[in-house]
Amino acid sequence: MKAYVTMLGRSTWAMINAYYAVVMHKKYHPDEIYIFLEDIYVDKLPKAVEALEIISEAFGFKPKISWKIIEEANFLEADKKIGELLRELKSRGCEIAVEITSGRKALVAGALIHGIPLKVDHVFYLAIRSMEFANRPYMMIPMQIQILKDFMEDKQ
Repeated sequence: MKAYVTMLGRSTWAMINAYYAVVMHKKYHPDEIYIFLEDIYVDKLPKAVEALEIISEAFGFKPKISWKIIEEANFLEADKKIGELLRELKSRGCEIAVEITSGRKALVAGALIHGIPLKVDHVFYLAIRSMEFANRPYMMIPMQIQILKDFMEDKQ
């Protein structure tokens, strides 16, 4: 089983494009997707879920998608909920990818505080060298300005 834990923040495109890059270039096709978002971004959730479904379907798979809403900037709640999920996924023997591109600080901190000691398999981040292209679909952003990082891969 493959699990993909992502974060939805200010930029829906950042989350969507990072997922597209991971699916396309890393061939990571999760069975389950978990979205963490702060309560102030709940209006972005339907578009984000639909985009994840469309991308997955285009690559020939259909993950189960769920989400958890965290109070804005609540580091303790983010730490607790993300930690619980990562420990549960690890206990089930899942391959775990955490994607932090769109996440705000409380969510990213919660994921990394637990993810690194638990030795998650991947920590993905899609960097774009120019904000001029940030709000475009992945395939409309010049490849030479995009860098998909897997911090766990780089660590080895």
